[in-house]
Amino acid sequence: MTQRDKWAKRPEVVRYRDWCDLVRATAGKDVPDASLVRELNWTAYFEPPQSWSMKTRAAVIGTCHRQKPDRDNIDKAILDCLWPEGDSAIAAGTIRKVWDWNARLEIEIIVDTSQHGRLMAFEPRQVPKQTTAAVLRSCF
Repeated sequence: MTQRDKWAKRPEVVRYRDWCDLVRATAGKDVPDASLVRELNWTAYFEPPQSWSMKTRAAVIGTCHRQKPDRDNIDKAILDCLWPEGDSAIAAGTIRKVWDWNARLEIEIIVDTSQHGRLMAFEPRQVPKQTTAAVLRSCF
């Protein structure tokens, strides 16, 4: 993104910002300060394209998603959405991309001050399925 994106509302930037708003709304006000986060784990689930045959689609379910968007782009988007003031304190975590019938993003935040992490999930139930899949495909 550029400085120009603050006033020239490109569609991809608007979709990204809408996605960030949805992630923040799903997480609520309970997102811990970045300095308290011991680990940030996430899994992005991608729905196989409708253009693939049913046999091919069924064969990839549960396997690694080895196509764009790149995992580092998704990771950066998550970090920037949840900690816009800075995420440099978050140094550990696991990231995965997997094929699944339902496109979604699951985020687990493990905090130093507790023995249990919080699981936040961005699921298709919360927004229309088409929107979720389109957002995951187009924002990264």
